[in-house]
Amino acid sequence: MENISKYQFCPIRDVLSHLSDKWSLLVVIVLSRNGTMRFNEIQKDIEDISQRMLTVTLRSLEADGLINRKIYAEVPPRVEYELTPLGATLLNPLRGLVEWAQENTLTIHENRKKYTENKSL
Repeated sequence: MENISKYQFCPIRDVLSHLSDKWSLLVVIVLSRNGTMRFNEIQKDIEDISQRMLTVTLRSLEADGLINRKIYAEVPPRVEYELTPLGATLLNPLRGLVEWAQENTLTIHENRKKYTENKSL
């Protein structure tokens, strides 16, 4: 890997800064699993996300071109979200990360426990 200077554009840092928060990948997963969804449906699927945080996350994903937001001129207004083709390309790498996490989560938790126990000695 090349040396990454903090003064030059870094695509890894740029993209991961948007996707590595607590909620973005969960929203992508939910939309990939369910297709087009309304705001409240997404919020029900991700039970512990606040309304404000879901709004911020959806705006960020929309700004990056990973999701589409469609507003219907109805009373009351209806808004739906779906993955874009670009957002769908994230699913294969994400599946690999999910599989890795599922395979290694017990070992990671055991290591954290050992680390905490060793630090308290």
